[in-house]
Amino acid sequence: MRADAQRNVDAVRAAAAAVFASAGVDAPMREIAAAAGVGVGTVYRHFPKRSDLVKAVFRHEVDACADAAPALATEHGPVEALRRWLHRYAGFIGTNRGLAAALYSGDPAFDALPGYFEQRFRPVLTTLLDAAADAGEIRADVDAMDLLYGVANLCLPSAVPGRTGRMVDLVVDGLRFRAGDTTPSGVS
Repeated sequence: MRADAQRNVDAVRAAAAAVFASAGVDAPMREIAAAAGVGVGTVYRHFPKRSDLVKAVFRHEVDACADAAPALATEHGPVEALRRWLHRYAGFIGTNRGLAAALYSGDPAFDALPGYFEQRFRPVLTTLLDAAADAGEIRADVDAMDLLYGVANLCLPSAVPGRTGRMVDLVVDGLRFRAGDTTPSGVS
């Protein structure tokens, strides 16, 4: 792809992410084109169907969130890296509700997205959890997918605005309960 074409794709994808966050995935393509500074034809040339654009935005946003974990793990201790990444993930969920609606819409065009979500996020979070558990800072019996869906539930529209970050901090604090206990969960 030529450099100018790649710039257009990047601009359309970034504009679509912003428009989807504020107006949902059904926002008019002309609004996305205007935000990207391109014509509607340019949008359709690169993303022939709306679902193509939704998938591209979703994958890009997932990748950016997942790719933040290694840097956080390098810059911070295990629990702090976990906490910061969970905040980043909560931000991703909170600003991408429209993408989540598409993800679970039943539209066959989006069938691969839940698998992509899990494929990218499960190993990242498992690595962060394992590092914190190995350091004895959190309990060792936490399933990455349980935590991903739990934090996502904290981001539901019915949640009190501005409280998600506090709730994520409480979840991380809860992970510290029984941190040094090697007894499997549910066994006394």
